[in-house]
Amino acid sequence: MELAPALRKSASWLLDAVLPPRCLKCGEIVADAGSLCGKCWQALRFLGNPCCACCGLPFEFEMGENSLCAGCIADRPLYNRARAALVYDDASRDLILRFKHADRIDGAATFAGWMARAGAAMVDSADIITAVPLHRWRLVRRRYNQAAILANAIGGQRGKLVIPDLLVRRRATPSQGHLGPSQRQRNVAGAFALHSGRTQVVAGARILLIDDVLTTGATAESCVRTLRSAGATAVDLLVLARVVRVQPT
Repeated sequence: MELAPALRKSASWLLDAVLPPRCLKCGEIVADAGSLCGKCWQALRFLGNPCCACCGLPFEFEMGENSLCAGCIADRPLYNRARAALVYDDASRDLILRFKHADRIDGAATFAGWMARAGAAMVDSADIITAVPLHRWRLVRRRYNQAAILANAIGGQRGKLVIPDLLVRRRATPSQGHLGPSQRQRNVAGAFALHSGRTQVVAGARILLIDDVLTTGATAESCVRTLRSAGATAVDLLVLARVVRVQPT
């Protein structure tokens, strides 16, 4: 046995003995770091096919290839495709908020794996992976950008070029948690710009934009508009979780 792997294995065993890995959500002891206990895992609602070919909204039954939901038919988003790993609901909310605000970045590799599977076709076709940016003062307070952490993890797992700072948030915007759809659009209008010196990188490229949660899509669409204006040929959106609203019939 090689010495280095043996030492790493022994160090991991010792660390687990002293600080056993715990469920990312409830804190119960689990077998592997960065994982969930059975109860928390079963409560999550993972997304996949069948879904809207554009926004990824889940369908109750197969609608046919390239079918769109009512929302995308009425007002198609600026991005080419969007996919999410999870439904954003009571089961996933605490998990994501702890990752976003409480330094629980130990789940990043696990989340990135879920996202990469949910958006496999988009990851494979991307020339560049980037992230929705935070304003510099919010980044100072939070100390990390959760979207950039996910982007780097996905790129590392799939061997893709990651440029997390393609975009900058040029003005601080209030939190959008309490805002309605039209208010969110006004809140982020003109908030993003291309990072200086990145024009040549973006022009002609297919971009995969990463964020944590998709709600109304206002933030993502503002980012997409900026990337398209800079010459991106296509922009896809991949998020950890999305709000799922009942579609009109």
